[in-house]
Amino acid sequence: MLQIANLEVAIGGSRILRGVTLEVPKNSVVCLMGRNGVGKTTTLKSIVGLLKANVGTVTLCGEKLTHSSPEARARAGIGYVPQGREIFPHLTVEENLKIGAIAQGKKLNGNLDRVFTLFPILKEFLPRKGGMLSGGQQQQLAIGRALLTEPKVLILDEPTEGIQPNIIDQIGDTIRLLREEGKMSILLVEQYLDFAKELADIFYIMDRGAVVANGPIAELTDSVVRQHLIV
Repeated sequence: MLQIANLEVAIGGSRILRGVTLEVPKNSVVCLMGRNGVGKTTTLKSIVGLLKANVGTVTLCGEKLTHSSPEARARAGIGYVPQGREIFPHLTVEENLKIGAIAQGKKLNGNLDRVFTLFPILKEFLPRKGGMLSGGQQQQLAIGRALLTEPKVLILDEPTEGIQPNIIDQIGDTIRLLREEGKMSILLVEQYLDFAKELADIFYIMDRGAVVANGPIAELTDSVVRQHLIV
């Protein structure tokens, strides 16, 4: 589905990514993990085209996207929910939801109802400005907006950060349901270990801009956690 090969990125002359290689198979949840500052968000931004890779390739369903713009990558099927959500605070919930799909020329059809099934609170708050929502509600809005673009791969950067437990549960249920539907894969950056273990099929761990461990989630043992994740 999504293949990243030998990705190298430098920012301001500093080498941030050092040959990152990872794969997100079809109908899977892949969790990218690591301590703060090791290059996880830089990897995601490179995948979606917000940062230019100096070396390496990004391929989605056999189509090379390495030199494509962020807009072209989104149209090809990459959905992205960044850390901090980045909703439009002065637009309504309804406007926020629709803007991504409309920008790509996609018809919503019944997809709004599907988002409301996943996150019922959004239907209640349609006329409310996005900036008036709680952090957890904004996260639901950002995920719903991304889903309306009908991505092949949904990329989530720390979706549980600063979110109340009941909404973390809802987001987890949504990720589980999306995997079961078999219509998309999910690449998840997550610090919350239990959340990752519960949902992921495959893990990758980064350190100093490189992948240092990976495998099926069952192989994310306590010794691996102590070696690579505990500060």
